[in-house]
Amino acid sequence: MPWASPATAAPGDAQGMTVVARTQAQMVRRRFFRHRAAMSGLVVLVLIVLLAFSSIGFANVPGWWDKDYWSIATVENGGRPTLSVVPTWLGGDGLHLGEHPFGQDNVGKDYFALTMRGVQQSITIAFIVGIVGTFIGTVVGATAGYFRGRVEAVLMRFTDVMITIPLLVVAAVLGRRYGGSGIVVLGLVIGLVTWTGLARLVRGEFLALREKEFVEAARAAGTSARRIIVKHMLPNIIGVIIVSATLAIAAAILLEAALSFLGFGVQDPDTSLGKLISTYQTAFSTRSWLFWFPGVFIIAIALSVNFIGDGLRDAFDPRQNRVRD
Repeated sequence: MPWASPATAAPGDAQGMTVVARTQAQMVRRRFFRHRAAMSGLVVLVLIVLLAFSSIGFANVPGWWDKDYWSIATVENGGRPTLSVVPTWLGGDGLHLGEHPFGQDNVGKDYFALTMRGVQQSITIAFIVGIVGTFIGTVVGATAGYFRGRVEAVLMRFTDVMITIPLLVVAAVLGRRYGGSGIVVLGLVIGLVTWTGLARLVRGEFLALREKEFVEAARAAGTSARRIIVKHMLPNIIGVIIVSATLAIAAAILLEAALSFLGFGVQDPDTSLGKLISTYQTAFSTRSWLFWFPGVFIIAIALSVNFIGDGLRDAFDPRQNRVRD
């Protein structure tokens, strides 16, 4: 049996472990996939998205569920849910969906289809808000942090003014004005007021990177400011941006639900999870399923995205620079 000489043995082998050389992307991916909470959140989120978009269809693509969210029908059995998840051997009715798994609303609409439509709208708005807010926050923060001086003063004073105004108030005013224009416009409008936190965060990171040797060398070589920002500085804070974007999506889910609950979000004849809760809040004591099903999906989506954000934050942590086999 051959033995490795002390001169050729790896330091990790001498300690009884193997240290494998990996790129930064490989280490980030490996740490993320080993984060149990993040993986659980990712699985739940994917299942919710697949259920919502495949069941009732999307963008003129039909789904597998045979009912839609706008058709009025006769209310059967008081509109109670027909979903059963308790097996017969445990004294239940067996595992089956039934005709109306989530029940029916006041006029006989299938509540499963309504809830799935609400999930579609809420998730779409949240992702639009996350993308728009992340883009604006990154541009404002990067510009202020790199150019400093008067540019920084103007941009950051404007950011400070935006921060002092309650977010829900601004979103409610804009939502009232543009909420009837569709979910894309509503998502863009909300995204225009949710970028301030990321802008301050990116500015702080850029202030630190601006003094690094590689940035000074790029400036000395005559590299344009745009190329330095895009090619040299942004890649060094991409982890911060991705994590912030993920958490912004989770916050947008709750913000959209709050706006729709107050009547400033998605407008009739369409619906969202927050609008469903607002519409049927008075039925909480008599037909609680009209309140609970949308609420459960709001909580599940927000928690899932937050868990994914926590996993990304840990994965991008530069202090975790070694992965052991």
